[in-house]
Amino acid sequence: MTIANWCVLAACVLPIVTVGLAKGGSAKLGRDTGRYDNNNPRPWAEKLSGWRQRAIAAQQNGFEALPLFIAAVVLAQQAHADQGRIDNLALLFIALRLVYIAVYLMNLGTIRTLVWSAGVASSIAIFLQA
Repeated sequence: MTIANWCVLAACVLPIVTVGLAKGGSAKLGRDTGRYDNNNPRPWAEKLSGWRQRAIAAQQNGFEALPLFIAAVVLAQQAHADQGRIDNLALLFIALRLVYIAVYLMNLGTIRTLVWSAGVASSIAIFLQA
């Protein structure tokens, strides 16, 4: 497996980890005061506020970012583009996604948008390697 392929796996797991932050962060709460409800996860998520609500939004954005990133890696590798360049750009994408999650949780909207834009640009850069 290439580094880029491992990055695809990481990108697929990051949204799950992100929502886990919101769910795990509610473990100390009572059922009536906001603890995660596995029987009704969507209504539970709709009632969230603050950083937990932003964690759910970051999870959704993580899933939205996947198609372009995965397609870019696959197409660049199928085209036999320089694997080192693909790997480096894929690592950059993962690093940017980690920063994105952090700034999203911290409610830093402008920085979040800049980091998101850089993440999209890294996926496009991989895509253009093909």
